[in-house]
Amino acid sequence: MYQLTVFYDGTCPLCAKEMRALKEQDKSNVIKTIDIYSEAFSEYPNIDPKAANTVLHALNQKGELILGLDVTYLAWKLVGKGWLYAPLRWPGIKMIADWCYLHFAKNRYRVSYWLTGVSRCNKTSCSK
Repeated sequence: MYQLTVFYDGTCPLCAKEMRALKEQDKSNVIKTIDIYSEAFSEYPNIDPKAANTVLHALNQKGELILGLDVTYLAWKLVGKGWLYAPLRWPGIKMIADWCYLHFAKNRYRVSYWLTGVSRCNKTSCSK
């Protein structure tokens, strides 16, 4: 049983890269990642695809919905790297970090292009 199921945009190069890095660190296999553009996503009709394409979504073991940077922090915490994201959840910083995250999420393809030279991925690779 997975402790966390993360729903991410597999067409976003930075998002896909982070999920690959997360799974590489997931030695205990406690996290399941689901590309919202994959067939596997259809197994989760309770997750709104439009909302999941706007903000990172996850379900914990109890089936509770977790959103945004709370997902990122919890996922990395489960693989022993939560300290990297813990400051983003501290009072005062949390509000600013969440605001920045929402702007990143809204512009993730453009940011991906600026940082990687690739704006979108398809099923086999990423391209400019």
